Amino acid sequence: MFDPPTGRLLSGAPAALERGVRAWKTQAVDWDRMDEAVALDSQRRQTTIARPVTVSGRGTFLGNSTRTLSLCPTDMDGWWFERTDLPDSLPVRCSIRNVWTTGNVVSNIVLRSGSPHNYIRMAEHMIALRMGLGIDNLLIRVDSGDPPLFDHGSADLVEAVQRAGVRSVDRPVSYVTVRERVTVVNGHGGFLTLAPPADATRPMLRMDAAVNFKTAIGRQRIRFAVDPKIFAYGATARTNTTAMKMLYCRTIGLLFADVRNLGYSFDNLLVAGRFGYWNKPRLEHDGKSLEAVWHRATLDLLAALALIEDGLFVGEIISYKSGHALDVEMIQQLYQESLLTPLAGTERS
Repeated sequence: MFDPPTGRLLSGAPAALERGVRAWKTQAVDWDRMDEAVALDSQRRQTTIARPVTVSGRGTFLGNSTRTLSLCPTDMDGWWFERTDLPDSLPVRCSIRNVWTTGNVVSNIVLRSGSPHNYIRMAEHMIALRMGLGIDNLLIRVDSGDPPLFDHGSADLVEAVQRAGVRSVDRPVSYVTVRERVTVVNGHGGFLTLAPPADATRPMLRMDAAVNFKTAIGRQRIRFAVDPKIFAYGATARTNTTAMKMLYCRTIGLLFADVRNLGYSFDNLLVAGRFGYWNKPRLEHDGKSLEAVWHRATLDLLAALALIEDGLFVGEIISYKSGHALDVEMIQQLYQESLLTPLAGTERS
């Protein structure tokens, strides 16, 4: 399982990859939940939610404002965003083709289509639900490009989908995988590997995710197969930042509008100092908080996979010290080199 850890190198330096793999091999698994793995129903029909539902919260980038999302059923194929404050703009599809940037001041996936004004920031915390909950088609109406923040990761969105219910769409689900094992690496030795399913008779999305921070977060590593129950658990994890960044935002950063107006707080953010946390961490297992790695796996990495518009990705993933930029680089490479292929036996009829 998850062996070998790397495949054909698509992007990055071999020396950096070698360093990263050596470090990854020394990192113990804190929680292995692979014994809970359940194979996907490769013949199921597509789904959308049964009825509209709305969710509100303080703005991510304009924290003094209340932002609202309306999750709506749709028969359109895929996930779409519609800016209600821009009535003349077309909906933005969740697709690697529409990724504008992965952020500067705040690392995040920004989607955009057409006009530069027709964008959606921090899209990852929404689109991750496509992979985690298996909702194939959804229209999200947003009242600005600035989505709401929540105190429990994306748990509010998961609960909203559960309240809305699910209905079938009369189309088969498409599952895709990679033709071969492939890897991308960054200059710090962080790497991401995607591979075809180890057992084609029991298709699933299996993940080995690890983080390694020079803060109290330290080294964290989990293994699991994606399903709605495990996703709902991991989706409660908050974004994390360092104590130094938080201190900067509360002092010098107040001089700059893009920092001064951020909606982050000690409730919706996990703040880690060099030797301890500034607020209480969550998602403990055997006495150790794994909040940071659960956020990385469920709300960051699954969001990148949601950018694959050809179908739901199935296979194996290893992520070590990766981030939005490397995740998006991988998905771009998959399309540039035509590395995606339908999962055998699941081609649409």
